[in-house]
Amino acid sequence: MNTSIAEIRPVVGFTCGDINGIGPEIIIKTLADNRLLEICTPVIFANNKIINFYRKSIPEINLNCLVTKDLNKINHRQINIYNCWEEEVSVTPGVLNETGGRYAIKSLVAASQALKDGKIQGVITAPLHKKNVQSIEFEHTGHTPFLKQFFETRDVLMLLTAQNLKVGLVTEHVAVKDIAQNITRENIISKLQILHASLQKDFGIDKPKIAVLALNPHAGDEGLIGKEEEDIIRPAIKDSKQHNMLVMGPFSADAFFARGQYEKFDAVLAMYHDQGLIPFKSLSIGEGVNFTAGISGVRTSPDHGTAFDIAGKNKADESSFRAAVFTCVDIVNARKTYEENRKNPLKKVSATIVANAIDEKIVEES
Repeated sequence: MNTSIAEIRPVVGFTCGDINGIGPEIIIKTLADNRLLEICTPVIFANNKIINFYRKSIPEINLNCLVTKDLNKINHRQINIYNCWEEEVSVTPGVLNETGGRYAIKSLVAASQALKDGKIQGVITAPLHKKNVQSIEFEHTGHTPFLKQFFETRDVLMLLTAQNLKVGLVTEHVAVKDIAQNITRENIISKLQILHASLQKDFGIDKPKIAVLALNPHAGDEGLIGKEEEDIIRPAIKDSKQHNMLVMGPFSADAFFARGQYEKFDAVLAMYHDQGLIPFKSLSIGEGVNFTAGISGVRTSPDHGTAFDIAGKNKADESSFRAAVFTCVDIVNARKTYEENRKNPLKKVSATIVANAIDEKIVEES
């Protein structure tokens, strides 16, 4: 093993997701681009027979992998498959069954443990189906609450990110009838704190500007359509400002996106899933990434599901998954730079001075 390469390129894991969904296919298509080996060392947490099964349905791709049972023996110059299980597993593309869910969780737990132990620096999770993963061992509505428990952290934030937009959620996979009762002052402040810290540490934004969306139409019309804005959201924003966070709102969600106000902010905090994800997916043009902020490790995923209807048919688009890989690597590197700057603040100051001087010169010449 070449340790110098390992130090430069982060080791990132890939969970296979539901083995009957498009997860294995988009992993294969993404890793078929050998240029990824220049920025990271990939480790697929699955079984080589699963990967080979789907590779045969993509004849134009020839994927060479090292199969291992020891994460200390991965090859930093090629794709690695870490065998999470040895038994024969029946693969039935497009079928929602208990097998697909069970092995999705085996892959997820193994990759999460490797991330927690520092064996890998990041993980990209392929889609799983929330119904067939439910069991005594897994009672979560998705990756985000699982990771919160697994990493034993007080709170986490589902953060959708693309080049032109970042959207965090106060509530995630909650029934619409239960949303309002989960919109509390404490929850909003907690999510804002995680979002603010992540923008600084994970995205290199020193003084992030955050917009907060209202819960009710027209931001409640001063209490006429709902009182959450006046009683909960505005006080939470005021409290956040007292903690040196630049937070504004609450904004009426429809006008906020329709008028392009999101372009003035580094991130947006939405009150519930569809309020944030509908505009995000519309604006990110298929390259959105889901990032779990608030845990010690780096986890990203594509912003789509298992797509059983096209599984095994060589029709899946890997664009969002590829973007998730790039985002994962970028965040791993950003955290490294952030920690280096904390240890050596003079280095950060000097870099800022140089950057400001360059900006001033550009202005003078324009």
